[in-house]
Amino acid sequence: MSLSSIPGKFWLAVAACSLGSAFQHGFNTGVINCPQEVISQWISDIYSARGTTLTKESLSLVWSVVVSIFCVGGMIGALGTGYVSNRFGRKGGLLLNNIFVLIGGVLEGIALPANSPELLIVGRFFVGVNCGLNAGLAPMYLTEISPVNLRGTIGSMYQLVVTISILVSQLVGMKTVLGNEAGWSWLLTLTLVPLVFQLIVLPLCPESPRFTLLNQNKDDVALKSLRTLRGTDDVQSEIDQMKAEHDSSLQQTRVTVTELFTSKALRMPLIIAAVMMLAQQLSGINAVIFFSTDIFKSAGLNDDSAQQATLGMGSMNVLMTIISVIMVEKAGRKTLMQIGMIGMAVVCVALTLTISLKDDVSWMKYISVLLVIAFVVFFATGPGSIPWFIVSELFDHSARPTAASIAVAINWTANFFIGISFSPVKVLIDQYVFLFFPVVLTAFIIFTWKYVPETKNRPIEEITAFFRQNN
Repeated sequence: MSLSSIPGKFWLAVAACSLGSAFQHGFNTGVINCPQEVISQWISDIYSARGTTLTKESLSLVWSVVVSIFCVGGMIGALGTGYVSNRFGRKGGLLLNNIFVLIGGVLEGIALPANSPELLIVGRFFVGVNCGLNAGLAPMYLTEISPVNLRGTIGSMYQLVVTISILVSQLVGMKTVLGNEAGWSWLLTLTLVPLVFQLIVLPLCPESPRFTLLNQNKDDVALKSLRTLRGTDDVQSEIDQMKAEHDSSLQQTRVTVTELFTSKALRMPLIIAAVMMLAQQLSGINAVIFFSTDIFKSAGLNDDSAQQATLGMGSMNVLMTIISVIMVEKAGRKTLMQIGMIGMAVVCVALTLTISLKDDVSWMKYISVLLVIAFVVFFATGPGSIPWFIVSELFDHSARPTAASIAVAINWTANFFIGISFSPVKVLIDQYVFLFFPVVLTAFIIFTWKYVPETKNRPIEEITAFFRQNN
């Protein structure tokens, strides 16, 4: 099935899912970066008014909590993916999940007038829960509604919208827009906009046909949904393929966490999914996104130049992700992952060198900016998008929700580790903090080369059969 032959109802479902869910993920990852200095000063002033003076190290630690509590919420939300997706459905779970971002957005918005950094932290936590669930539910929904030959392209839409929303957060977070003393609380409440969009549009879209057919045994509803999504009545072969996948996994209905670890046929796919998620986060990408303005300042740029460089980084992230969306069905998942990780490892070593030399060689700061942008380009090549949807490709319907819960929780745990540790460690060892990432990336490159199968254009049943035969 070609992109041009896909009906509008399918694209409406993709938009409702991606713009309503992935936008939350990306926006709230990047929104805290540009106004960091303003919000940090506000936190320091609040503590001073309470009779406590924060040292540079203490303020850095508090800021790390503001950044990383988002990831704690993400971990908790991710762990609920399996239950929510089975209990309420993929579409139903996405709609219900908006409760958390509503609570979080309101708390973030009132933190400034209430003079309460605690409300900001709690609000970030609730928004994180929403994003953790989104990261599990949205790629699952996108993968399950997609034709097999476009599964990678549509699955990559989640990461594409994440990159676009990070760029949007950086644009509206500039000091001349909302990233200032008067505007930063309004900036954080913009997270409520995609909530409204999704609540209006997603109810107009069908539930995942796989869920209605295999979980609810509603053959007629699944057939109607699939016809709507494909724009044709000739969908029986796809229905039969879903049933074949279901029949092959009848012995493992609603696979438990224990079974994922003990079943030989499921253990290796779970390890691959976990390693792909770790490769994404321990590559250092969120350290770059969370602290990009700081990194550019360390390279010798002034405030305005640092923010402009951050916007350039975000723009390249979007552009390269678009290219990745086009390439993923041609080059394959495995190849793009390896190219991306090799490039990132090389860039991290070079970045350490250029930042070290910035005081001795004036033009090194510009090389540092180019290297950070190159780092983001390599990330967007494969590690940015592929881990999100490859989880749904590695498991059949019975194991997919539980596997997604574990894999996405691992992603958020690694995200938390980087968020809480990067700033304090950077204070201690400065640019040498970047040398951690090439070491772990090398291990991930070797693992991917040796163990990860290519899933391009392969039906789910064929992929899961491969693991059963080679356990």
